[in-house]
Amino acid sequence: MRMNTYTLKTLILGLVFCAMHITSHAVDSASIEFGTGNHTQVIRGGLQWNWEKKWWQSNGSHISGYWDASLMHWRGDRFQNIPDHTQNITAIGITPVFRFQKDTLKGMYAEAAVGAHLLSELYDNNGRKLSTSFQFGDHLAVGYVFQNSLDLGLKIQHFSNGGIKQPNSGVNFAIIRASYPF
Repeated sequence: MRMNTYTLKTLILGLVFCAMHITSHAVDSASIEFGTGNHTQVIRGGLQWNWEKKWWQSNGSHISGYWDASLMHWRGDRFQNIPDHTQNITAIGITPVFRFQKDTLKGMYAEAAVGAHLLSELYDNNGRKLSTSFQFGDHLAVGYVFQNSLDLGLKIQHFSNGGIKQPNSGVNFAIIRASYPF
C-alpha cells in the first residue's frame, strides 16, 4: 500500500492535532534522535507524556513509562539495492514505553517498547524490503538522566510488520536520543 502526499500530510496533521488537543496539559518532554542502520540514516522528533502509574516499586526503583508520539524521516542510500540511489520515507508513530528507573527519576535507566508506525511508502533499501506501510517498531534502550533533567540514551530499534505480509526483512537502527522535560 503506497500513500500519496495528501494522505500523508493529512495523517501527520491529524497526529499533531490529536497530540496537541488530547495532551495539551500532559506533554512532559520532547526528544530528538539520530540513528543509522542498513545504509539508512534517520532523524526523529517526539513528544512524550508520562504515566502516573508505578509498578514493582522496591529498593528505590520502579517500573513506569510514557507515551511517545513521533515523526521520523528515513533516508536510504541504496534504494532497490542500487548504490547512491536514494529513498526518503516519513513515518509517524505512537509507542507505549516501559522504563525501569530510580524513584528520583535521575541516573541510569533501561526501557523497552513496542509501538505502531505508519510509513509514507514501502521500504526497499540495500536488499531489505518491507511490504506494508504499517510497521511495528520495538526498541530496547539504556540511558542516563542528569541532575538538570537532560536525558541521554542509546537504543536499538527494529521495524517489522510482524509477518502480516511478505517480504518482511525488518530494519534495525542504532539510535542516540536526547530528551528534555518541559
